[in-house]
Amino acid sequence: MKRIHIGYDGVLYTAGARDYEALKRTVEEAHRTGTVTWITVNHGEGRPQPVELLIAPGIPVALHPVVEDEPDDAGSDDARSDDAGPEAAG
Repeated sequence: MKRIHIGYDGVLYTAGARDYEALKRTVEEAHRTGTVTWITVNHGEGRPQPVELLIAPGIPVALHPVVEDEPDDAGSDDARSDDAGPEAAG
């Protein structure tokens, strides 16, 4: 996993090179203890800008780990479906 998407106040942010479980624990700890904390994430595409998100009780936050696709190989379903053209049916 290389990135985490964070849904916050209807906006999508990303966190790169972060441990998903550690970020999840940070959010859970703030909600469980009633404390306030800030996390640094990225906003925007192309050249993301760092932003600080306030994590505190009553502020909903959604975390989604993004799993990078593996490169296609010769044994993938896509490669096999390309090989089965009209000639293969006969």
